[in-house]
Amino acid sequence: MQTIPLYSDPADLDRHDAPEHVPTLDIYEPFGKSFSDTAVIILPGGGYGGLAAHEGEGFAGVFQLWGFKAFVCNYRLGSHGYRHPAMLHDAARAVRLVRARASEWEINKIVLVGSSAGGHLAATLMTRWDNGRADHPDPVERASSRPDLGVLCYPVITMAESTNGWTLENLLGKNPSPELIAELSTERHVTKATPPCFVWHTHADTVVPVANALMFVEALHKAGVPFEFHVYQDGAHGLGMQDGIAWTEDCLRWLKRRLHAE
Repeated sequence: MQTIPLYSDPADLDRHDAPEHVPTLDIYEPFGKSFSDTAVIILPGGGYGGLAAHEGEGFAGVFQLWGFKAFVCNYRLGSHGYRHPAMLHDAARAVRLVRARASEWEINKIVLVGSSAGGHLAATLMTRWDNGRADHPDPVERASSRPDLGVLCYPVITMAESTNGWTLENLLGKNPSPELIAELSTERHVTKATPPCFVWHTHADTVVPVANALMFVEALHKAGVPFEFHVYQDGAHGLGMQDGIAWTEDCLRWLKRRLHAE
């Protein structure tokens, strides 16, 4: 595993005096060639207060075994004093960086994977990506931040009713305005340009209600965006890739179909 900084110039960051203030990208090489031309960028969960290793390195190991080149984005956190849009900038930068170096890394497609709060960050980027700035002196910033596909695992979607309170506070602070809540409620911003998506949740999740995933897939449906959605009956929040739920096989089948269709 190799780790590189997301930003090449420390001046791009407000603070760079400690590791927690320097967002990074962990790179995991694929085992085999099955999907070696597809990058998977992973956004771990943790309520914007931490980064869950089993949803970062743990996910990367499975995608490696499947033959994907995997990247874990260690984005900035509310527990370290950051608020939106720092996290979104980091996630967008990760996609831009991989896209800017696609020729070097022999990558043609990018899949964005997010769990819990990382799912919210992924959904935010999928609904607020841009084509980059053609006149920017940094070639990375000229690249698009749009992933080709998304995978959302028990995601936080809304900042309104049915959200997770700890996630909301870490992202937006205490008592955010109604306008900011609406801005970061991703179900409100899905368009036909949102990438196709695989979404899964469990009915038994008491930390992030399944209503979140339902809101997002309803918005995808209304916008005409292709998606696959699974609700599994059992399983607590934060399952990751633990045994006992078939989501990994369902997701791999979906990825094979989509990547062959693209």
